[in-house]
Amino acid sequence: MAGPTTAQRGAGKQADTSARPPHAGPERRGISRRTLLILIAVAAALLTAGGIWVLYGSSWLRTEQVRITGTDVLSAAEVEDAAAVPIGAPLISLDTDAIAERLRGKLPRIHSVDVVRSWPHGVGLEVTERKPVLLVEKGGKFIEVDAEGVRFATVEKAPPGVPLLELTPDRSASVRRFGGDRLMRGAVRVAGDLPGGVADDTRVLRVASFDAISLELTRGRTVNWGSAEEGPMKARVLTALMKAAPKAGHFDVSAPIAPAVSDS
Repeated sequence: MAGPTTAQRGAGKQADTSARPPHAGPERRGISRRTLLILIAVAAALLTAGGIWVLYGSSWLRTEQVRITGTDVLSAAEVEDAAAVPIGAPLISLDTDAIAERLRGKLPRIHSVDVVRSWPHGVGLEVTERKPVLLVEKGGKFIEVDAEGVRFATVEKAPPGVPLLELTPDRSASVRRFGGDRLMRGAVRVAGDLPGGVADDTRVLRVASFDAISLELTRGRTVNWGSAEEGPMKARVLTALMKAAPKAGHFDVSAPIAPAVSDS
């Protein structure tokens, strides 16, 4: 059987060429890409402007309430007044560092505070109060001293379980060398090293010099602690002595490798 003629093959090529879609040239593709980029940029700008308006201009995300946690001695009302959180201000624009600084400045009992935005309308104040480890009596009142040696509050009544600090330094060379602040830090350090049972029973912590710190406990018992050095070791030795001689009246751990016990 004879194949297609030359004329038939030419007609087939023309039909195939006319059936193909026109080829888009570089110019048409470039215009489409630019248009798409412009549309994306406009959409992004609109979204950004809308987001800024929602955060700053609308009434949807504004400060309406303050939640306070962590207080013990302080009241929530005291903390809220000192914080002076601007109610009605955009939540996003709150200066949380300024709020925390105001609280620490106005309420020295506050050791630290975390100011947290609570979307969509709240602010959380997570307070950590200072805890007294010693008391200094002055004018019939009591100054509370924390574990960092900070005198942070004056109270009418001594809180239970906190030893009274008596600074009675002599005029020795050690006092002139170390000074009252160093003696205070030593007393705070000793208070922090006391074992639990001894700390609960301590009524007075007396500091006469850098290396002459003593304790007055319940039931008339006394402890010669010595300096603030080697506190953890002295605490372990004192605990062992009290278990071995529960009826003793005086314990000496100033030299913890050679402790002593006596009736009075």
